[in-house]
Amino acid sequence: MTSSTVRSEFLLGAKASIPVVVAALPFGLLFGALAVENGLSVTEAVLFSALVYAGASQMVGIDLFGQNVAPWLIVLSIFAVNFRHVLYSAAIGRRLGHWSTPRKALGFFFLIDPQYAESERKLQNGQSISFAWYMGMAIPIYVAWVSEAAIGAIFGGLIEDPESLGLDFLLPIYFLGLVMSFRKSPGWLPVVVISAAASILAFVTVGSPWHVSIGAAVAILYAVIRVPGQPGART
Repeated sequence: MTSSTVRSEFLLGAKASIPVVVAALPFGLLFGALAVENGLSVTEAVLFSALVYAGASQMVGIDLFGQNVAPWLIVLSIFAVNFRHVLYSAAIGRRLGHWSTPRKALGFFFLIDPQYAESERKLQNGQSISFAWYMGMAIPIYVAWVSEAAIGAIFGGLIEDPESLGLDFLLPIYFLGLVMSFRKSPGWLPVVVISAAASILAFVTVGSPWHVSIGAAVAILYAVIRVPGQPGART
């Protein structure tokens, strides 16, 4: 791949990152503000975003930090929410055979929900995922997310009740858009309905954050067994 091709691929990835950066902006700021409100320092809030790098898990973490909860339970709860990322890497990793092991390790660190969705969309369209395109999308989102945490942590105290603004609704709407973008895939509707039902049932019976992983696992099991056209699917 020539340098001009690498540059072009990187810029295409950066262009794909713009909607994610915009949608995550209020959520990142909110996290920084809530982190400090729950007793974390500005440095700790920034490191949390930089090292964990998963919005939902970070929110679960700071909520538990403010309570008298054992550290191992906090780690386990964050793992439960983040388990879907293991599924993402399993699904997409087999399509990245042209990447070296270090590149895969770095890429999997940045494999958040929108990164996976855009990558999967490229694969469904018959396109390969170049490392330049992937990092072109990943780096702006990551830098923006960590920067937002810092800004929220520093200036969030100026807002008495950050949650009352309700700005964090933008990210769930963006995720809904990601889900809807796959609506033409085989078996999309029953998979979504079953996942939602399983998540709600798990939330009521088992509780948060386990409902996230349980809903995903049930949907995957259904897709493997019932969705036509998938390897191993039963008809």
